[in-house]
This record gives sequence, structure tokens and C-alpha cells, in this order.
Amino acid sequence: MTQISFIGLGAMGRPMAGHLLTAGHTLTVWNRTASRAADLVSAGAHLAHTPAEAFRVPVIFSMLADDAAVRETLLNADVLSQAPAGAIHINLSTVSVELAREATRLHAEHGLTYLAAPVFGRVPVAEAGALNVLAAGPTFAIDAVEPLLSTFGTRTWRLGETPERANLVKVLGNYLIASAIQSLGEVMSVGEGAGVEGADLVELLSSTIFPGPVYSAYGALMAARTYQPAGLSTELGRKDLRLALSAARAQGQQLPLGAVLESVFDQAIDAGYAGDDWASVAELRPRPQVGPTGDDRNR
Repeated sequence: MTQISFIGLGAMGRPMAGHLLTAGHTLTVWNRTASRAADLVSAGAHLAHTPAEAFRVPVIFSMLADDAAVRETLLNADVLSQAPAGAIHINLSTVSVELAREATRLHAEHGLTYLAAPVFGRVPVAEAGALNVLAAGPTFAIDAVEPLLSTFGTRTWRLGETPERANLVKVLGNYLIASAIQSLGEVMSVGEGAGVEGADLVELLSSTIFPGPVYSAYGALMAARTYQPAGLSTELGRKDLRLALSAARAQGQQLPLGAVLESVFDQAIDAGYAGDDWASVAELRPRPQVGPTGDDRNR
């Protein structure tokens, strides 16, 4: 048993924290909206009233929305100074390379170890404890927390001792997902326009030339036009896309498709899909919709 805190109980954070609690660890939780912790507290977790209180344990996990949330909530002396010497903070959030560097420096100044460990996998994967964890930071720290990571992940991918590498790989992976979502949406629009059932097209493509969870899972959402609850919202998807573009620019490189994708995501957000799953960008293209009597009509 290990004393652990988990900060950030959103759609992904709650099941991950739940797996740690189920594994028998002493768990303290904090969330800006305290009511989201109710089920975990009922199951035996302790509720912290502030992030600083949550930092008073040897191992701290955090899963927050973006750079601003991490910086505002955690990266200040009032919080970091509360952790015991040698404590390990595992940041599961998808953040920028720059934020990872800043966090590494600030933690070191307080005698703490910082690990970056963003994950690949949607909410159902988190609930099943089958995430892929991208871990980077000091080897001794990854060794120490890998049994904890395995409570919600099937594999921990070690990406070196520099935490920012994990965040770079994460945003590059999300860039590829965004590219797949957009191209699949284009193909479905044309296919459905010719009378091909979207679900049939997705099954065919994901079972033959494009196997894998990205095309099958997001294709299913597009075919059913079901974008709630959002695994990753369009707004957060745009954030990750911009992080990938920023990382490329920092190396003097370009991601030409990224400019197109950013424009698409801007349009989707302007059209009201900000809080929907990012697969909803498919709705920007003309798609026939079958009504109750079987007539085709455009949305």
C-alpha cells in the first residue's frame, strides 16, 4: 500500500484514480468541483480541500486540462513546498514541451521529482485499465511508480530521462489522430453522398487496409453521429494540435497539414462543436441523413 494523491477527476482522471483505489492504496483526491469526487470518497478515498493538502504525500498524480490549469493549480511554492522531500509527481496531463521544462525545474528547486506520463486511450480504455502510458523522467522514479501505472495501463513506454519527451510524443500522436479523423470524415462524406452506408464503410476500411482503434472507434462515432460524451473535446483537440505545431516550429520544422487541421478545428468550434468529441469535425462536410421514413436529407 502506498499513500497517493490524485488531482483532477475529469472523464479520464476519475477511472484512473479509481483503479489506484481498487488496488488497495491509500488515496487522497482533489478536484476543483468537489462533487466529482463523491463516488471515490464513498469507496474510501480521502477528500483534500486544496491542491496543497493533496501534495502532502510521497506520490502525487495529476490529470488537468492544459498548461494554464497545471501552472495555476500546481506550479507555485504554496503547493510544491507541501510535498515531503523526495516526493514524486506524475503529471498525466497533455501539456506543452515548455510547460514540462518549467515543471521539471520548479520541482527540482523544491527537492521533488517530476515525471511526465501522458496516456493514449479514450475513456472506455481508461475504465478498463488498458491505457498506454508514455513515461519520461529519472529512471529510478519510473521504476518506483511503474506498478502504480500498471493499475490503469497495459504498458508503460519509457521515453528517456527528460520529461518533455513524453509530452512531445503525446502531442505528435494526437496530431496523427486529428489527421486520421479529418481524412476519414472526408471519405465518409463522399461515400455517403453516393449512397454507401457510413457504418459499412468504416467496418470495411478498419477491417482491411486501416485496422486499428483510431479508424474503428472514431469512424463508429462519425457513422452514428454520436459525439457525447466526448472522449476528447474538439476544443482540447485543437489545443493538442497547436502544441504539436509549436513543437515543430521550435525545431525549425513545419507540419503543412497542421495549418489545414487548425482551420478545420476553428470552424468546428465556431459551429458549436467545442464541447463535442473531436470526431464531430466530420459534421462540417455535407452528409446525407436518413430520416424516420427512409428519406435522405442533409443536416
